[in-house]
Amino acid sequence: MLVSLLDLPPLDPLISELRRHKLVIRRAYPFEITRVRSFVQENFGEGWADETSVGFANKPCSIYIAIDISQEKAGIVGFAAYECTSRNFFGPEGVAESHRRRGIGKALLIACLHGLREMGYAYGIIGGVGPHAFYEKACGAALIEGSSPGTYRDMLR
Repeated sequence: MLVSLLDLPPLDPLISELRRHKLVIRRAYPFEITRVRSFVQENFGEGWADETSVGFANKPCSIYIAIDISQEKAGIVGFAAYECTSRNFFGPEGVAESHRRRGIGKALLIACLHGLREMGYAYGIIGGVGPHAFYEKACGAALIEGSSPGTYRDMLR
């Protein structure tokens, strides 16, 4: 999918709303790679964990995480990445089933799209899209005809 980065929704209201519900969206720290990678692998598989690992080498780190701070021991409940598999690509992204439909995915998406815009891109690519209706609604992304499997062809199995 292709998304314009020229007129993104503001991120602050999304983050503030989630914080009221004890959910924090922030850029991951490099020293959190093991915990983030473990969350991704346990919930979404080794491929996404490997892909996400690349984002920790970027400066600044191109991984955002969602943290539930309502418990005594705060824990990761979602993540999103950009500039990992290919330049100007958003993804992968995932939210734990227990925390879906709360706006976390949208906030993570918008945070990453702002990151792509800060890098100087005018448009971003959302590769390997699953729920395209989510991206259409959240950021106005449009399908790119004939783009599947795109970068993800000839993968190791």
